[in-house]
Amino acid sequence: MKNTPVICLMGPTASGKTEVAIRLCELLPLGIVSVDSALVYRGMDIGTAKPGPEVLAASPHRLINIRDPEEPYSAGDFVRDALREMREIRSQGRVPLLVGGTMLYFRALIHGIARLPEADPELRAQIDDEARRCGWPQLHAELGEVDPAAAARINPNDSQRIQRALEVFRATGRTLSDWQADTQPRAASTEFRFLKLALVHENRATLHELIGRRLEQMLEAGLLDEIRALRERPALSAAASSMRSVGYRQFWAHLDGQTDLATAKYKALVATRQLAKRQMTWLRSEQDVRFFDPLEKNSFAAILSAVKGFLQE
Repeated sequence: MKNTPVICLMGPTASGKTEVAIRLCELLPLGIVSVDSALVYRGMDIGTAKPGPEVLAASPHRLINIRDPEEPYSAGDFVRDALREMREIRSQGRVPLLVGGTMLYFRALIHGIARLPEADPELRAQIDDEARRCGWPQLHAELGEVDPAAAARINPNDSQRIQRALEVFRATGRTLSDWQADTQPRAASTEFRFLKLALVHENRATLHELIGRRLEQMLEAGLLDEIRALRERPALSAAASSMRSVGYRQFWAHLDGQTDLATAKYKALVATRQLAKRQMTWLRSEQDVRFFDPLEKNSFAAILSAVKGFLQE
């Protein structure tokens, strides 16, 4: 029976999810689980807008700083780790509060996850080499020929997802879409019931302004120095999953001498806006999501009321 409640606080980047989560934890017996593919990595603090030590001490976030940036972390890893943390929070008499913007992780946890073949480093290196020669849009076109459904979902510049889709097809002779059609139900779908809340600015220009302001704040806080330190790690390269995160990818290329700083900033800004657009598209396609504009005067009161009502069901 789905008798364990779980709160999902979702939204695009820079929408203010962390602040709302902390306020909720001050008023209700909740435990935060981060749903973010970049926050899992140690040493990636500024570019991920990771909550600071004081915030984490007052409101602990599970699944933050659990991997070194050289290590991969998949949706399957997240489902396993999140279920463990959710059960521990429940055992403490509290309610899990899942907070983040990695929509793939939410989908995998709530709806199940396909059992995909493991990564093939040699094949990935081969695809990366092809991308350097001909560009990711051309590889996206190749993907469109073998797996039109996946190509339609993936942006022509989304290198990580293009690479994974081609890797799966080349390794198995079976498309990613076929693999994903065999999604296996997970315990979360029967063990928990979910309240899905989303922070979405009605005015997209406002969100774009917030994204731009936060990027400037990251640079002022030392984002380039953070990436320089990461580049000193012998086993870390631009091809690592962690370094494909928005911002890190563009400024790594700048430090490689591929672009000037102004171009890197522009590319990071555009990539972050594109990410936010994809996140909002996913949210609007998901069923049973309740939307709140974080700038509305009574938005937090409405969120708190929704959570209290759900917990009393």
